[in-house]
Amino acid sequence: MNEKSLHELNLPSTKAAALQCRRLMLLGTSSSVGKSLLTAGLARLFTRRGLKVLPFKSQNMSSNSYVFPDGREISKAQVMQAEACKAEPLAEMNPLLLKPLSDQGSEVFFLGRKEGVLRAVDYYREKKKYWPGILAAFDSLARQADLVLVEGAGSPAEINLKSDDFVNLGLAKRLNMPALLIGDIDRGGVFASLYGTLGLIEAEENELIRALIINKFRGDIRLLEPGLRQLEELCHKPVLGVLPMLDLRIDDEDSLSAAEHGGSPVTSREERELVYERLADEMEKQFDMALLEKIVEDSARMASSPSAP
Repeated sequence: MNEKSLHELNLPSTKAAALQCRRLMLLGTSSSVGKSLLTAGLARLFTRRGLKVLPFKSQNMSSNSYVFPDGREISKAQVMQAEACKAEPLAEMNPLLLKPLSDQGSEVFFLGRKEGVLRAVDYYREKKKYWPGILAAFDSLARQADLVLVEGAGSPAEINLKSDDFVNLGLAKRLNMPALLIGDIDRGGVFASLYGTLGLIEAEENELIRALIINKFRGDIRLLEPGLRQLEELCHKPVLGVLPMLDLRIDDEDSLSAAEHGGSPVTSREERELVYERLADEMEKQFDMALLEKIVEDSARMASSPSAP
């Protein structure tokens, strides 16, 4: 299957997927809110609980790639997440990789193989041809896992780019998959960014977002709590939890974690393991775990419901 682009094959409908596999999408109000690392933390958390977890990101734009021995390339973020799952990286974890060459164009890799160079306008015109291959890649992982954690890209409220969206809520709708929405409080404006994101998406997309997460909090949580309650009332969504700012110098998608903390990324496997464990510990401590478990368990039922395509 990897020898030929999947979108060139006669593929079955996503109905043929392992529908009993749980699945959960992590979305952000913008880039760099912590989606990659939070996906890794949840991966380790559920791996520790005995589930076979695999990561997935339909499309990643990054020049920070991992090269397989056979020359294929995928984003380093999904390789890092696979490591958090205690799994080997697979090309299906990041079926589309766009490596920017300039403001106008990128190298396009599909299932790790370079397909050519496209200008942004040409890619967005042609991108719908990748839908079957992306669904097939997801199905391949779903057949191997108890839980697939799906990372979104940028913001789901980029209303100028929503046509043929297969990386954010377009994919969540197609797979009838629940999602969590993450906001970065350290940048300021987290309440407005969460509320505004929910206000810009479609009603059926809004229903798929089951809970909110606030990331990178500094200070006394008691000062934040009145805002959390008001946010829940305005958005009609529960806040799953608030994660503190953590010194996690790990090499994720763009090494932004290291830049934020003024140091170089950790390089040894032992140090990375400590990061995954610390993330999982913090999530277990700060999240409403009963709510998280319910969302995850409900996802298999949602996927097999008549509303799933």
